[in-house]
Amino acid sequence: MKLSQYKHFTRLDTLDERLTPDFIQSCLRGAYKLGNYKARISYSPHMPEQYKNAWKSHQKTTGILALYYYWCYQLGIFPKGTDYKPTSPLMKEDLRKLDEITAQVRYMSKHNIAILSDLHVDREQNQSEMNKLIDYRQHLRNKVRRATPAEKEKIREEKQGVTEQITELRKRLKYANGIEKRSAHIDDCLDQIHDTIENQRSNTNVRAGKADRRREELLR
Repeated sequence: MKLSQYKHFTRLDTLDERLTPDFIQSCLRGAYKLGNYKARISYSPHMPEQYKNAWKSHQKTTGILALYYYWCYQLGIFPKGTDYKPTSPLMKEDLRKLDEITAQVRYMSKHNIAILSDLHVDREQNQSEMNKLIDYRQHLRNKVRRATPAEKEKIREEKQGVTEQITELRKRLKYANGIEKRSAHIDDCLDQIHDTIENQRSNTNVRAGKADRRREELLR
């Protein structure tokens, strides 16, 4: 090994006779194995339960949610207070829809939607629940026709509550459909932006190469 302030290399076994290649590899393998275990946290028996569950270990964001977070970073939503302004026209179009994107990201984070399969399961559950509520609301409408005046008021209040639940489920389904469409749109935009950047780099390298050749010809 060689430190930056020294000119020559130093053999590790001259520092310590135990620092052989086999010993170093065994240490690295042991450290790698230790890195796979999750830390265990113990609490005092006198600590209230709400405080024990208050802290959650950090988990790396993956899948569709990570894609959304990256897009929010590109748009300048994250971090807050940044002066970043996207230059790509593809990103400027989405910049006008920040409120919609923010609402979709919050919905995904709230319902633990990380990948497309999570989104599909969430949408199927909401659709199934909404269909049941719609059938039940129709049952209440039929029941109102045969009810007495005193019973009608209670049934109408119950029907109003069911309608509010249906409205909320429709909003969730709208979020799910919008998230699926936007995720595909984000993938396409990022690919186009990446291709544009690569083309610009290649053009810059070509121009730089031509300039170098011209200098060489002049020197000749």
